Amino acid sequence: MKEIDKLDKQILSILMENAKKAYTEIAQQLYVSGGTIHVRMNKLAEAGIVKGYHLVVDHAKLGYDISAFLGIYLDKSSLYDDVSTELEKIPEVVGAHYTTGLYNIFAKIVCKDTRHLREVLHDKIQKIPGIQRTETFISLQESINRPIHILEADPEEVVEEESN
Repeated sequence: MKEIDKLDKQILSILMENAKKAYTEIAQQLYVSGGTIHVRMNKLAEAGIVKGYHLVVDHAKLGYDISAFLGIYLDKSSLYDDVSTELEKIPEVVGAHYTTGLYNIFAKIVCKDTRHLREVLHDKIQKIPGIQRTETFISLQESINRPIHILEADPEEVVEEESN
């Protein structure tokens, strides 16, 4: 795995907050050249640290009023890859995780309404071979959706700031 330094983390932190921010603006903010930002981002992408750029959309404003989480029980854990491949074919499934605990897979789905949710569950998800059963949790409100804070405070910087 590529080691990343403080500058890499600063660049990532800025872009995680606003992926549309121009490299030239980031360069000015961090007192480096725009070329440096470009080169660093290419290296982070090549290392697989940056996996792409995503647009965050308010699904409800597009008519998808239901967000739900699905705990999926598999007949056997070894079926995870096959079931994941089938889940990926369902457009309403927007995320899935292989988990420990009660469920083998925990998935997030978005639907237009409860009728649509029922159709997705009954006609698509529960017909996938290897799925034993599911438990559905409807989200009433999302309170937090943010990137992780990757900049740790440097002890020397904190001492310096405190003494001023």
